[in-house]
Amino acid sequence: MPIRTSSARWSGNLTEGSGTIRTGKGGFEGNYSFKSRFEEGEGTNPEELIGAAHAGCFSMAFSKGLADAGHTPTSVETTAKVHLDKTDAGMTVTRIDLDSVVDAPGIEDGELQKIAQGAKENCPISRLLSPGAEITMTARLA
Repeated sequence: MPIRTSSARWSGNLTEGSGTIRTGKGGFEGNYSFKSRFEEGEGTNPEELIGAAHAGCFSMAFSKGLADAGHTPTSVETTAKVHLDKTDAGMTVTRIDLDSVVDAPGIEDGELQKIAQGAKENCPISRLLSPGAEITMTARLA
């Protein structure tokens, strides 16, 4: 399997500096700053990128699980909300809430929930993050 690479450059001090985050193959490049991370400033931040990675990984795993069960989806759309909180250990990602909307023919809600739970447990990004962060998940049909 290939090794994935990303990079970041930061200039200046923590509160007034700024930086750029980019993926190795050039698929994404974004600016980030103290304000985009800890306030509501323009730009991205590491937590949004973790959320995007988690939503993407979960959506793919969910799609595979649905197809394996005979319900190949038309679409799986997932939003990840990453909670960054101040703890005794410092700023920490404490929870990620995954919310998926699925368009898949012929599936009942009980089976949808079982497959979603399996995707949550087996997505590589969930496995990476779950020892330290709580991961919640909701799944519903479109």
